[in-house]
Amino acid sequence: MTVLIWLLILPGLLWALVRLGGLDRGPLVQLLSFTPYVAAWSLVPAAVALGTRRWSAAALAIVVVALFASFVLPRVVAGGRGPTDGVRLRVMTSNLLLGGADANVIVELVRDHDVDVLAVQEFTPDAKDALAKAGLGDLLPYASLADEPGSPGSGLYTRFPLRQAGSQRNQGGFQQAYGVIEPPGAGTLLVESAHPMAPWAPKANGDWRRDLAAEPAADPGGTPRILLGDFNSTLDHAPLRQLIATGYRDAGAATGQGLVPTWPYAEHPGIPGVTIDHVLVDRRIGVRQMSVHRIPRSDHRAIVAELIVPKA
Repeated sequence: MTVLIWLLILPGLLWALVRLGGLDRGPLVQLLSFTPYVAAWSLVPAAVALGTRRWSAAALAIVVVALFASFVLPRVVAGGRGPTDGVRLRVMTSNLLLGGADANVIVELVRDHDVDVLAVQEFTPDAKDALAKAGLGDLLPYASLADEPGSPGSGLYTRFPLRQAGSQRNQGGFQQAYGVIEPPGAGTLLVESAHPMAPWAPKANGDWRRDLAAEPAADPGGTPRILLGDFNSTLDHAPLRQLIATGYRDAGAATGQGLVPTWPYAEHPGIPGVTIDHVLVDRRIGVRQMSVHRIPRSDHRAIVAELIVPKA
């Protein structure tokens, strides 16, 4: 029993140390996405060690549980929402799965939630036509569109005039549409649809890491930025945490919904859900609430977030 307990504890300990040290390399990149599930498992050897009075093993098991708690619990306890005084802005992001997502459902969400800014990834010419046919242009008439066949395309639709609109292609080959808006009563804001390369295999990890490093950092002394989309990363990945540390807040973690899975919703049976879609906002921007929504024919859930942006 003593040997068994130690064999149960050690994998969790090693996992926690890798997560603590930001040692996501090789196959560990994909595995670290499932850290919340390992955190739940870490309670089992702790309970067994305590129940059988293996005190040395129990002490180490409790340390492991505490480490995982420090990683995971901040995402389920609302806090750090930021400023509460300012102008309300609702944003939404949705990965369209090669352009095949249900355009009518997306437009319905935009209408029902009074969305002001919509970011889309895997945005194809067919998806552009389908969204137009569903009436998106009547709700969000301004856009920065970089639609392409397959998965590289990106789009940004807004209720407000869009200045300095454009897109840039990252190392992984994905477009990122961007622009500048100025909602009535608010100051200028930079918005961008993010889509770093997915770490789908160890050979892709280099592009994944470079894409995250190339995402625009927050500029505390400049124009506030909203970066939203499919980051192909969870908060257990060091490169995403490093990006957030430049001066962003994650809307999911701020509202206590940082563990709500956004992928895979469909198309990949048997894979536990993970949170790889995010809304990152400059720390001068507050987060009032966030919700996650199923989109038919997409393997990602959409995120809708209500923000409080600085007044003009």
